[in-house]
Amino acid sequence: MDVYSFLEAVREKKPLVHHLTNWVTIYDCAQVVKSLGASPVMAHAPEEAADMTGLASALVLNIGTLTADFIESMKLAGRAANGRHIPVVLDVCGAGATPFRDRMSLELIDAVRISVIKGNGSEIARIAGLDVRTRGVDAADVGEDLRAVASSLARERQCTVVVTGKEDIVADPETTYFVRNGNEMMTHVVGTGCMAASVIGTFVGASPQVPAAASAAGLSCYEIAAEIAVGESEGPATFKQLLLDRIYRLTRGDVDSMQKVEQ
Repeated sequence: MDVYSFLEAVREKKPLVHHLTNWVTIYDCAQVVKSLGASPVMAHAPEEAADMTGLASALVLNIGTLTADFIESMKLAGRAANGRHIPVVLDVCGAGATPFRDRMSLELIDAVRISVIKGNGSEIARIAGLDVRTRGVDAADVGEDLRAVASSLARERQCTVVVTGKEDIVADPETTYFVRNGNEMMTHVVGTGCMAASVIGTFVGASPQVPAAASAAGLSCYEIAAEIAVGESEGPATFKQLLLDRIYRLTRGDVDSMQKVEQ
């Protein structure tokens, strides 16, 4: 796969990525999109969520800071995205932690045609119907073959499923990609998972015809930047700053020499 070509598409097309996202990480989600060369917007009010989606190239939904009325705004935005045939990325943040979170995740998936369902191993396993628990928003052991879980859920829901972790799994009904870039330091920074969903939304917004390949490419670029940044950082705070700088400055040489994406 020519991973860098997907980043070139982002920089050339500059997609507008509408978010209804986690209040804890909302700035970081906006900034990572901006650092990639695209445009973020965050409009949560039900009075304008659908209208803002009408301007966007992709929609990112993240249930990290969940309320019932927020879900209603997500449904309005999601249906508007479906009406325009633009991709919808759903980050099932914290699925498996509480029954309410599980129920709302599935309600969204039933109400809106989702292009990409993204989560860590236990979040995706729970959405797939397995009896697992998530530790707040941190992944817990699943005890199942996550590759098989992702592929099965992708076929069931006719979408792309992304499982983030030491090895990222990106599965659609026919193909599975494995992304082995990244660094353990990412687990010490709040928001890197939410930022990953925004990265996926940005890449899929620029290349909507191939959501699985675009998702894999986006994760690889994001994680290559992390690999470069960690060598220059002193800890989580400097790493986060350098991560955003390195995303902005990624070159073809960086990506071609460091990408670890297998199909």
